[in-house]
Parts: sequence; C-alpha cells; structure tokens
Amino acid sequence: MTIDVLLALVGFAFVTSITPGPNNLMLMASGANYGMRRTLPHALGVGCGFVVLAAAMGLGLGALFHSAPWARPTLTGLAALYMLWLAWRIATAAPPREGAAGGRPLSFLQAAGFQWVNPKAWMMAIGAMTVYAPGGQWRQVALVALVFGAVNLPSVGTWAFAGTRLRRVLTNPVRLRAFNWTMAALLVASLWPIAADL
Repeated sequence: MTIDVLLALVGFAFVTSITPGPNNLMLMASGANYGMRRTLPHALGVGCGFVVLAAAMGLGLGALFHSAPWARPTLTGLAALYMLWLAWRIATAAPPREGAAGGRPLSFLQAAGFQWVNPKAWMMAIGAMTVYAPGGQWRQVALVALVFGAVNLPSVGTWAFAGTRLRRVLTNPVRLRAFNWTMAALLVASLWPIAADL
C-alpha cells in the first residue's frame, strides 16, 4: 500500500469513526451517565469489536453472507430490535445517586458484540475492505483493520469524553432525563437506513 493510499485510508477511518452513529451516541450517553472510567470498557469494546468485524469481512465473511441471502435481512432485523432495546435502556437510565454505582454501562464484550449488529459498523467494514483490501489478502486486511483500530479508539473516546463534560450540566435529574430521551431518540433515528433498506 502506497503512502497516498494509506493516508486516504486514515482519512476514511477518521471520518467514518468520528461522525455520529449508534456507537458514538451510546458512548456520549454512557459518558454523561457513568463517567469516563466506567465507560472505558465500552469504548475499548467498540474499537476491538470493530477491528475483529472488519478483519472477518475482509477474510471472506462477506462472501459467506452473499451466498446465504436470508442472513442479511435476519441480521438487519436483529440489529434493529437490539438497537431499540438499547435506546430504551438509555432513555430509562436512572440518574446516578450519591455514593451509588447508578446503573451499568455496556461491558467490553457487550460493546464488542454490538459491532456485529451495528449497521454503521457493517457499512464501514464493507466499504473499507472493498476499497482498501479488494483482493482479500491477509496482509492488506490486517493493515486496514489495524488502521481502523488506531483511528477508531480515539474517535469514539472523544464522544465518551464529550459526554463526561455534559455530566456537569446534567446534574439536574430533569435535564439528565431529557438528555437521555434525546440520545435514545437519536439512536432510534439512526435506524432509518435499516428501515429504508427493508
């Protein structure tokens, strides 16, 4: 891979990782509700889970789903249901109480697993592997996945950090509830591409 192509890949990874999507909205809500330290496993799960998803796509998982046409709509439906459940969980998150844990953010494994039903993650992985590792050679696939891992983690961490900054404003339970419902509504709105696809 030439330096020009590598820079283009870094740019693609940055733009797709930093723009709003289900992961970033959930991380912002988690940062606001639980703080950065408790949200860190969630952010790490997003980054690692996406690297695994991208590598699997590049190494032929896409061809497997292409040969089984029923798999895509099934995965799409499961993704929509799971995202609706997550939106409800965000909307109804209890405000943290003094001296109490105040609920639970997504764990590392839950966040990593979410990448497999996240439509934005699938589109990012398919786009990256199609453009930057079209031959499916393992070295190209590994490079694309590693570049995404290096760029994705700081990008999603930015959203979690932004949520922690909002935490100061959201000390009032009414404002926190309004924020959580807004984040949940935005997460549901991010399902529009799934609805249009179906």
